[in-house]
Formats: sequence, structure tokens, C-alpha cells
Amino acid sequence: MQYPYLLFDADDTLFDFPKASARAFSAMCLANDIPDTPEDRQLYHRINQELWAAFDRGEISKEALTLERFVQFLQALGLSRDPAQCNRDYLAALGEGVFPLPHAEAVCRELVRRGHKLYIVTNAVASVQRSRLQGSVFAELITDAFISEDAGASKPDPAYYDYVRSRVPGLTAENSLVIGDSTATDIRGANNAGLPCCWYNPRGISRPEELRIDYEIRDLRQLLDIV
Repeated sequence: MQYPYLLFDADDTLFDFPKASARAFSAMCLANDIPDTPEDRQLYHRINQELWAAFDRGEISKEALTLERFVQFLQALGLSRDPAQCNRDYLAALGEGVFPLPHAEAVCRELVRRGHKLYIVTNAVASVQRSRLQGSVFAELITDAFISEDAGASKPDPAYYDYVRSRVPGLTAENSLVIGDSTATDIRGANNAGLPCCWYNPRGISRPEELRIDYEIRDLRQLLDIV
């Protein structure tokens, strides 16, 4: 066994985040009497992406981000609604959105059967991620989940992986593998921490030249031949 310790990103690696987010957005709109149109969804998505990119750069806190996206969204629509309530409704619905990606459950079950220890490494909102994990098929398969809010640092900061290392006895750069879809947080974070990484790239995006990518897969089942 080359990598007994496997550090999985959650959203867009194990979970179908776009599907969960779309349903949560619809629930939020319904609860707050906000039009739910393709244009409105695209507007929210753009604002949300821009703010998460700012978070990745360390320019905004996660708490501020989750509220600010609805402040900007409602301002753009010219609607007088409570952004804090919109955020609460969205996060509550998102926490119930448990949609595993294709083959994710089967791959994780096989990895556990082979003796691997599986961990979640995520920057997602803590309350949402805990709710989704507890209500998912992965609850019995994941040894532990490390959420940036608890760590006091976020991927790709090396301090985040220092936190992970301190809580996984025996984990080293030789026996662990980071698996994730984001080059900005998962792969760069692994690079910053000196850990080997596997880029889950189902859409076949061009490989960034400035990053070290030890493995690249298009299908989660390919991971079984690597670890």
C-alpha cells in the first residue's frame, strides 16, 4: 500500500456541489419571495465565485463572505430582503444536499476495505459540511474531517496542513495523498505543504504549469490503481 492516508476534498471531489447549491438556492428564493430565474442564478453564482476567490487569496473571512454574497445579490436585484436570513436559509438547505459524485461511494468503500484511512480536508462552511457528512453514505467511511474554521487556517495555507498533521498520528509526506479538484486550493495547498497530490479533473482542464501534480485522474475509479 503506497498511500495508507488519503486526504479528500469534499465539494466537487466526493459531493456534487452544483446540484446541492442549485437546490439550496431555489429553497432560499422560495422562502424569501425572490424570483428564481436562470439569470438570477447566474448572477448569484458570479458574485459567489468572486467572493470565494477573494477568500482563497486571504482577502475576506468566510463569515463575511457568506453574508456579503447575499448583500451584493439583493442589491443587484434591487430587492429589500434580509441578507442574513437569506444566508441562513441557503446554508440550512445546503446542509441537507447530500449528492455523491459518480463512483465516489464505491471507490471509498473499496479503499476502506483495502485498509486505507480516509479523511476530509475542506474549506467549506463548518455547519454545512458537518451536516452533509453526517447525513451521507461517507459517514461510516471517513475517519475524520478537518474543516478550515476549526483549523484556524484554510487551504492552500501550509498552516492548515500543519493542523491536519497534528491530528493524524503517523501521517507523513511519504504515506499520504491529497485528492481534490481545485488547483487553487487542493493542489496548491498540497504543494505548499510538501505533500503528494492527485488532481481530480473530470472536465479535462489544461494542466497549470506552475504547480506540481503527481497524479491526474478523470474518473475517481482511477484512484484505485494509484494508491
